[in-house]
Amino acid sequence: MAGLAGAIVGIALQLRQPALWPVGPYAVAALVGLAAWLLSGLLPVQRHRAGLLLALVAGLAGGFAQTGWRAVDRLAGALAPALEGRDLILQGRVTGMPQRRDGGLRFEFTTEGEAPLPGRLILFWPDAVASPAPLHVGEGWRLPVRLRAPHGTLNPHGFDYELWLFEQDIQATGSVRPAPAPLRLQTPSWWELPLERAREAVRDRILERTGGSSAGRVVAALVTGDQSAIAPADWTVFRLTGVAHLMSISGLHVTMFAWLAAAVVGWLWRLSPRLMLRWPAQHAGLAGGVLLAALYAAFSGWGLPSQRTVWMLALAVLLRLSARRWPWPVAWLVVFALVVAIDPWGLMQAGFWLSFVAVAVLFATDAGPAVGPQGRGAALRRLLREQGVVTVALAPLGLMLFQQVSVVGLAANLLAIPAVTLVVTPLAMAGIAVPACWDMAALAVEALRSALAWAATLPGATFSAAAPPLWAAAAGVLGGMLLVMPGPWRWRLLGLPLALPVLLWKAEPVTPGDFEVLAADVGQGSAIVVRTAGHVLLFDAGPRYGPRSDAGERVLVPLLRALGLRLDRLLLSHRDTDHTGGAESVRAAQPAVADFGAPCARGLRWRWEGVDFEVLHPAPEAAQPLAQRNADSCVLRIDNGRASALLTGDVEQSQELQLVQERGDSLRTDLLIVAHHGSRSSSSLPWLRAVRPRVSVAQNGWRNPFGHPAPEVRARYLSEGIPFFESARCGAAHWRSTEPDAVRCERVQTARYWHHRPPPPEGQE
Repeated sequence: MAGLAGAIVGIALQLRQPALWPVGPYAVAALVGLAAWLLSGLLPVQRHRAGLLLALVAGLAGGFAQTGWRAVDRLAGALAPALEGRDLILQGRVTGMPQRRDGGLRFEFTTEGEAPLPGRLILFWPDAVASPAPLHVGEGWRLPVRLRAPHGTLNPHGFDYELWLFEQDIQATGSVRPAPAPLRLQTPSWWELPLERAREAVRDRILERTGGSSAGRVVAALVTGDQSAIAPADWTVFRLTGVAHLMSISGLHVTMFAWLAAAVVGWLWRLSPRLMLRWPAQHAGLAGGVLLAALYAAFSGWGLPSQRTVWMLALAVLLRLSARRWPWPVAWLVVFALVVAIDPWGLMQAGFWLSFVAVAVLFATDAGPAVGPQGRGAALRRLLREQGVVTVALAPLGLMLFQQVSVVGLAANLLAIPAVTLVVTPLAMAGIAVPACWDMAALAVEALRSALAWAATLPGATFSAAAPPLWAAAAGVLGGMLLVMPGPWRWRLLGLPLALPVLLWKAEPVTPGDFEVLAADVGQGSAIVVRTAGHVLLFDAGPRYGPRSDAGERVLVPLLRALGLRLDRLLLSHRDTDHTGGAESVRAAQPAVADFGAPCARGLRWRWEGVDFEVLHPAPEAAQPLAQRNADSCVLRIDNGRASALLTGDVEQSQELQLVQERGDSLRTDLLIVAHHGSRSSSSLPWLRAVRPRVSVAQNGWRNPFGHPAPEVRARYLSEGIPFFESARCGAAHWRSTEPDAVRCERVQTARYWHHRPPPPEGQE
């Protein structure tokens, strides 16, 4: 046990490394672990503290070494910077089920014999690039592509896309180009990628049968594990009502499948007297149920909840067949360590912790075998108790991971668990043999979704709080477990003070008279959060990424929730979609936010807690509710008398010169948000010399199609001695009026070895 615990700690420590070591130190750590393990075997561990310590060291060093070694091996296949942005011709095979995304198909592609390139890629085939044939798993293709290193937005408490890619061993992404024409080379043989091809075939049949409806997409996700099929609006409803875990292949589904499979295998086994003499039918049913459940989990994508359930079931069956009984903490720790050893980076995923903590809570709060008469009433009471236990105990963990818990989740799960587990999922699986069952499953999903959508609109349906630190979340989970543990209330109520910090946690306050600026990392677009002691302004709302997603829904709403911020005002600089694309999602999430009643124009000003806000441009006669032209972008100055910031939208050089003539040296500022993302049409030399900022931040996307920031613009800032930060290299940029010459970059503050490190711009070391 000490060795398993040490291995988990060693893996967790390695995941904290900002940068990888060379292979040598990991090899040394492995040798230390091996030596400690051999020495521990010479001592009676149960009686000797030195033996326990050696086992702990062996596990710690071994876990650290094997994770680091594997990470070095993965990064060895990273895309060479010289190949980024170049048109390449790749030959390989489609190895992942194509998934419909905004404007095209996303799919996994494995190259063949391309030594300088990563083996596995994620490619996007735009609808604008014509395909000579439908795309299917297992096909061989010759594709013209343009690749780039894995790079995502990086914001406080936000989704780490680069970690997700690293966990999948994807070292490059890219898009299919129109020329030369893509060419299909071969169709797959029957033995190639059978599970993935079966998944694709079943998913496509479901979507065709249900007409691609939103309910049909949920059915497809429940059968094949393709969660990307579910519409974002449906995910929002499921998340707000706390039932999102049921809309993928969860441990509950795998357990139910294993139970049914065990019953069928046992019944078939009993039909043969010869088989009965060789092995008891009960044992055969248990083994067959686990094997078929593992096949079902693999067919559905082998997600972390499925893995955990399969290994837990396998351990339970092994113990049953060997007539052994382990305490639940031992069994739980063994499966935990096994899953972490197989997929160390899963330790960083929210689903991993929700899954394992939920199981631990159910084990720890189990009151033991039921005593007294049994029946439907007793089963219902047990279901109510278990769901209540999980809801209370996991609420602090949900606040840490998502900064939101569903208040209606208990009632919603009491409706959704039996509906999904006993009606929708069986019908969805039966549809493989009888397609009409998919129609009934879709009808059931639609009815359930309607009820959940109503529940999601109830006042107080969710509770949100700022992201707490790890210690507060851990104390909260422990407090939640104490509250639901069997035993006298005088002991259980001790959990309340442990749970309070996570429920009442507030973001670090701003001192009255000071202010903070957070330039969010939204890709190619603008979104800036400004905080004073008692108010919050959002200046621009980022881009729209496609018909179904935008920066508001994917970045800004989670960011504001994690920081515990409620917007007081939303100010959009002008009409361009890279500045306004996320506005509707922000308004939907925070309906109380106020827009200005008047157009953004020179002379508009207000004061919050000793901080002055003043619009410098455009002139009142040119102002419109949302200006059409870059030239009419809103320019906002924020000043507390000691430090200032200038937010410039997309104004161009002629407007800059006009402001210089009108304002002169009064334009001087500490923080300058670079106009138009660093376009060569802005940031003139007279402007920079008039403004003379201490630091500057350009909001742009990595390898964006416009080439922002322009090399000559970057060089101009640096030649004037102005530190130049760009969100593609910095991530979210945080500036405080109390430290006017410092910018904190999220990519520096939370650096991990799987994060992309862009090479220095040309001419810079």
